[in-house]
Amino acid sequence: MKTEIIDILQKYPAGAKENLIPILQDIQGNEGFLSKGSVIEVGNYLSMPTSKIFGVATFYNQFRFSPLGKFHIQVCRGTACHVLGSLTVLETIEKYVGVKAGSTSRDGIFSIEEVACMGACGLAPVISVNGNFHAKVNSESIKEILDSYRKQAEL
Repeated sequence: MKTEIIDILQKYPAGAKENLIPILQDIQGNEGFLSKGSVIEVGNYLSMPTSKIFGVATFYNQFRFSPLGKFHIQVCRGTACHVLGSLTVLETIEKYVGVKAGSTSRDGIFSIEEVACMGACGLAPVISVNGNFHAKVNSESIKEILDSYRKQAEL
């Protein structure tokens, strides 16, 4: 077991199932995602079946089971963005990157996440790449934006 996982688990009483979500949040905060191994270790520590832990973790969309890409793309799907074409933007990104939202590209460069609202309705449709906002995006501008990040990854 990784030292980091041990350190996180030791902050909580063994067998205290009510700490499951905070433990998972701490692990994801430390490692960036929940690995199969970390879920097994949590199950052992809390005396819970891993199927139950996966059930809880998959219920909440805050948890992910694979690492994020070097460039994490968040696509706003709030009302204003939706009305102004964010579904087309999302589909364009998925096609261009080669994976669906919730996944990371094979090369590890991009990951895609659909989010409910970014609070930037006046900029709709909007995406964020590693926290950098891109406003009034469309199918054409997406390719230019992603090409610029791909070039950065090659450096």
